[in-house]
Formats: sequence, structure tokens, C-alpha cells
Amino acid sequence: MNELPRDILQRIGNTTLLPLRNVAPGNGSRILLKLENENPTGSMKDRMALAMIEAAEADGRLTAGGGVVEATAGSTGVSLSLVCAVKRYPLHIVSSDAFAKEKLDHMKILGAKLQILHSETGGMTEKLTRDMIEAARTIAAKSGCLWTDQMNNKDVLPAYHKMADEIWTQAGGQVDGFVQSVGTGGSLRGNAEGLRRHNKQIKIVAVEPAESSVLSGGKPGSHKIDGIGAGYVVPLWQKEIADHIEQVSTEDATALALRLAREEGLFAGTSTGANVIAALRLAQQLGPNATVVTVMVDTGMKYLTKKWPI
Repeated sequence: MNELPRDILQRIGNTTLLPLRNVAPGNGSRILLKLENENPTGSMKDRMALAMIEAAEADGRLTAGGGVVEATAGSTGVSLSLVCAVKRYPLHIVSSDAFAKEKLDHMKILGAKLQILHSETGGMTEKLTRDMIEAARTIAAKSGCLWTDQMNNKDVLPAYHKMADEIWTQAGGQVDGFVQSVGTGGSLRGNAEGLRRHNKQIKIVAVEPAESSVLSGGKPGSHKIDGIGAGYVVPLWQKEIADHIEQVSTEDATALALRLAREEGLFAGTSTGANVIAALRLAQQLGPNATVVTVMVDTGMKYLTKKWPI
């Protein structure tokens, strides 16, 4: 008889690696999509949220009755809301009306207290990111709560090393390239480090919004790809990790997300659309015998009120 899980947190990770059938390059390369929407909140951020909280518990920064604070575009906040609900820690989230209403409501339902900042452009900008971070820092300083500070928190890296090991095993050791969009930079860096422990020759491609291509040396700008493109070079980013940085526009990322839904039955957000566009480009470069892995970052159910071009 199989042992029952202790709680929902034990269902984080061990997600499916799925070959794409129809959204594929013309040269016959294989693209595998890591279905992180299978995590409890429908997002890969469950991995990092649990890692940050457990690391703080282990070293005594977070104890029974303590509170947690974070600034987030949404998915990390939902994941922290889940973890803190299970572990019974009060959570204060700073977010913005620039981000999906579904995510904000999900955090409230899970018990988080929200402070919502207004976005003057309606999208993600450097100023908005920095304002959210400063608000979270101020709350933590006044309340004495733990600020998980996802932009600087290296406790997330082991969680993504584990994800990389899952990918390597599931792909049978056949991974030629890995593609991931950059939000905090933790998932790209952690997966890249983990995969290169198995094969140093794996090509790593970072993805950022074309409208705010700061990692490529461009100017920050407003975009509407939730969860990525902070508008400045984030602290966890290391330029030597990526062999190439791919720029994808909000319009193209949205169009590809719709293709995934209609041709593969996979309903994801726009960051996943950006990932798959970059994976298709890399696959074309690597040739017919290559295998490229990228990430279905979250479920499109988080974006039902988004203005989809349908």
C-alpha cells in the first residue's frame, strides 16, 4: 500500500517532462517541456518558496509565530501563501495591479495580507519593481518579520538543482540545450548549474522581454510578460551562465502561448510562450538530432482575465 503524503507540500516537484508534438522546429529536433503547472499552485515557484522557508527554519531566522514578507509579481506570492498557510506563518505580500488578478485573489484566499501598488503604465517597469522591493523592506524592518527577498535569496538554488536532476533523468541523459526566462534569475541559474554537472557542453539560453532587454545591454521598458523582466540586472543573474540571451516580445510570447493551447492542449502563461519561442530558435540552430528542454512555468488558469487576442 502506498504511503499517503503528510501534506500538500510533499507534492511539490517530480513534474512531467513532455515532448511537444505539433509546436516543433522544422528540422526534426526534439523539444521537451517541463510541466511545472503540475505543482500544487500551478507554478514552478512552489519549489523556491518551500526552499526559502525551509532554509530560514533550519538556521533559526524563522520560528513558530514568526511572519514572512515578500514583494512579488504574483506566482512567488501564491507559492509562499501556500507554504505559509500549511506551516501557519502570517504572510504579508507587496504586489501591483499590473499583475494578474487571479494571482492576487489566490494569495488572499490562501490567507496572505496584500499591499497593492499602482502601475502607471499598466505593465512591469524597473520603477515598479524597485518600489515593491522597498515597500517589502520597510514592512520587514518595522515588523521584524522574515523578508524572503527572492531577488537576492540563494537558498532557492538547491531547489532548482533538484529540478535539473529530474530533467536529466527523465530525458535519459539526452539534453543538448536548456532554455528559461529570467525573473529573479534563480531558476535559470540553478537549472543551468545542475544540468552542467551532468554535461558541461549543454547550451544555456536565457530569455527576456524584447521591450526591456536589460540583460542584453538594452534599455528598460514596460512589458506584459508576467513574472520576468524586472527592468534591471537582477542580483542572481550571472552572465557567464548563459551562452546566449534571446529577446521575445510580449506580442510574440502571447501568440505562442495560444498556439500551445490550440495545438498541444497546454494552457500556459506568456512567459512559457517566450520560453518555447526561444527553444524553437535554439533547436533550429542545434540540428535534427538535438534535444532542447524548456519550462512550462505555470498554468494559464492564472491569466483568464488577461486580454487574449482570441
